[in-house]
Amino acid sequence: MTKSSDFEPGETFARELDRQDPLRDFRKEFYRPAGRIYLDGNSLGLLSNSARGSVLKVLGEWEKLGIGGWLQGEWPWFTFSEKTGGLMAPLMGAKPDEVVCTGATTVNIHSLVSTFYRPNGRRKKILADPLNFPTDLYALRDQLRLKGGDPGEDLIFSPSADGLLLEEEEIARAMDDTVALVFLPSVLYRSGQLLDMAYLAREARKRDIPIGFDCSHSAGVLRHHLDEWEVDFALWCSYKHLNGGPGSPAFLYVNRRHFNRSPAITGWFGYRKERQFDLLPDFDHQRNAGGWQISTPGMLSMAAVRGALEVIRRAGIDEIRKKSLRLTGYLIYLIRLLLSPPPYSFQIVTPPEAERRGGHVALLREEGLRICSALKHRGIIPDYRPENLIRLAPVALYNSYHEVWRTVQALREIVDRREYLEHSTKRQPVS
Repeated sequence: MTKSSDFEPGETFARELDRQDPLRDFRKEFYRPAGRIYLDGNSLGLLSNSARGSVLKVLGEWEKLGIGGWLQGEWPWFTFSEKTGGLMAPLMGAKPDEVVCTGATTVNIHSLVSTFYRPNGRRKKILADPLNFPTDLYALRDQLRLKGGDPGEDLIFSPSADGLLLEEEEIARAMDDTVALVFLPSVLYRSGQLLDMAYLAREARKRDIPIGFDCSHSAGVLRHHLDEWEVDFALWCSYKHLNGGPGSPAFLYVNRRHFNRSPAITGWFGYRKERQFDLLPDFDHQRNAGGWQISTPGMLSMAAVRGALEVIRRAGIDEIRKKSLRLTGYLIYLIRLLLSPPPYSFQIVTPPEAERRGGHVALLREEGLRICSALKHRGIIPDYRPENLIRLAPVALYNSYHEVWRTVQALREIVDRREYLEHSTKRQPVS
């Protein structure tokens, strides 16, 4: 584990870390905004040569083959979703037929929660957390309404002492005999806390409660072990750390022990592949994760995901995790040393322990919105979450240690010179 004693504060040390970085050549794979330090990969990852080339390949197949691409493409479009899921599966600790690239994150939440949430008598509540990304909570409330529940009573939350972090033991204690489903994030999107998914899945299993995870902020950052943990279902987006592109299709995972369970929300692309074009009126789903597909896939956007995954596979998820932890550990070290004392007074809310943090570091400080604006004015791209939370995501594949060092120096100067006072207190529609 990386310790603070492994680091030094000087610029020369940052450059030496870059010289020793085994992933440094992957920076050339990405289109990095000219003259900027991009630290927003936890919201939208950057375009890679491989993703671009994959889109152009499918465009070429469309140009030359037309509808023939469904069966004659290099990767036939008819099974492209399943093959892309197969590329993703090893990163998630799953078998190839347990993962499929399909739909969008919120659609997959509705589909999977609707399938696994089965209220029965007293056991009718969904256990979630109050810090989850709002779309997850919107979907859970709708699923309760659709099945006759009362979101005000039947959606219950494990408490957070500070509104930023959760304690897994508290979550487990809330798994009582009224709970019909547990649905949680792998990483809290604001604070960057990584939950102990293995422990939570084990506690849910002891109580015979199905459990699912939204892995949008961990997929592509670290290796998962969904099969080993015996998670029932999971889903995640592909446009953050997977670098699949804006609005790129999502993934879902269904543990193979549930393959005979009927999907609750169905569409023709989940039909048994060998008989899909029989166009029969009665639905008969694929007996794998592909059965949870609903609509015809968007081939151009999925092609980008395929190409992006190839880069991750070449780099290796374990090497990515190693560098990600070192980058965020270095950032935490510099912030503690240089930005924690007054007048800077930045508070790190991300857990410092490697096993408890995802891929970004969250800072809390008064005037966080205007400080983010000042960073952008300097060509450093973070993101902002209410209230006063600055998220910095140094990404292993395309960020450098020197960029981390420069960002911390910029934050010092912004406070020293009070540059943030020159910026508006009004938040932009996308922040």
